[in-house]
Amino acid sequence: MVVQDSADPGDAGQVLLEPFLHQVGGHLSVMKYDEHTVCKPLVSQEQRFYESLPLAMKRFTPQYRGTITVHLQKDSLGHLSLVASPLRDNRESFQVSAGPAAAIWQKLRRTSGGGGGSAGTLSGWQHAQLARALQESPATALLRSEFHLSTHVAFLVEDANGNQAKRGSLNPWGLHCHQAHLTRLCTEYPENKQHRFLLLENVVSQYKHPCVLDLKMGTRQHGDDASEEKKARHMTKCAQSTSARLGVRICGMQVYQTDKKHFLCKDKYYGRKLSVGGFRQALYQFLHDGTRLRTELLGPIQRQLQALLSVIRSQSSYRFYSSSLLVIYDGQEPPERAPGSPHPQEAPQPAPGSGPGGLPKVDIRMIDFAHTTYKGSWNEHSTYDGPDPGYIFGLENLIQILRDIQEGQ
Repeated sequence: MVVQDSADPGDAGQVLLEPFLHQVGGHLSVMKYDEHTVCKPLVSQEQRFYESLPLAMKRFTPQYRGTITVHLQKDSLGHLSLVASPLRDNRESFQVSAGPAAAIWQKLRRTSGGGGGSAGTLSGWQHAQLARALQESPATALLRSEFHLSTHVAFLVEDANGNQAKRGSLNPWGLHCHQAHLTRLCTEYPENKQHRFLLLENVVSQYKHPCVLDLKMGTRQHGDDASEEKKARHMTKCAQSTSARLGVRICGMQVYQTDKKHFLCKDKYYGRKLSVGGFRQALYQFLHDGTRLRTELLGPIQRQLQALLSVIRSQSSYRFYSSSLLVIYDGQEPPERAPGSPHPQEAPQPAPGSGPGGLPKVDIRMIDFAHTTYKGSWNEHSTYDGPDPGYIFGLENLIQILRDIQEGQ
């Protein structure tokens, strides 16, 4: 069923976009299209990559589901929404489901502020707040609504010194990206301006409490099309971070703390400051639920990284500059894996995200290909030979660090 606001009956076929709760890194805003699909501003180079994706890489990338047009829309009451209109040239046909969050979003756009919503979601949204929000900038008014589009789990920010700051109902980095994007749309483009977005699989939709680690891979982060100023800036970031020494650095993470019932979040600025030892400690923390180290995750994650390493080694001419690697697992343990219970014997997982034999589900996914180049891509004069050495270097170091953690070093 396509989401449609009953207050605007002429908008059949349009989808109200919602902020994606679990964006931990990147700089482009990711939006939730439906329960199993997200969307992001279209970059033609990234679209071409997905459309020519080697078969061997498909298990390690989100499924590409076509494109949509997106624009800001104001309803009869003056409320702004970011809405999508599916295009006819989508590569995949699929149903758009209207999840519970979509209903909440529609209620937030209307004048009614009490009753009707789920507990803790609409209680703070009163007529007076709505009136004040409408007097602010369009982006601020829209974002004020999104602060109430919450799950029952809070997100807690922690800085590089371990100091805990504000709580919220969205991952703070995703909110930052979303605010920057909406502000730009509201200030630089007219209300009816059409923007193209990519539709991609929501790779965390199967997880109750998705723990997500965003790793910037490789020893080089600038694309072949980067200006000299941008090239120098990215080279400095790499030289001053673990990118140079390990071929990988942390760009963001959220990890569910079972003892406190919230997500602990860290952003890219935290990751840039880490030493090699600090990177190892951060990886350890990502696998720690606040009570214990999730040692049962180490084997499945290493096996999937090894499988990805084999695939990358087989891809000649590809350079995944500035792309990220997501490591995902569920912070909510299955009943048979409650703390203190014996660990079942591990067995190899046939594919990312599966969990046979009661083993925990883990997922490894490559994302962000706006600067990826390969033979046959747009930048023909920059064709490379052989597999991506920087990406391989990063994967090898990541696997070794996980092995060290597993062995208690």
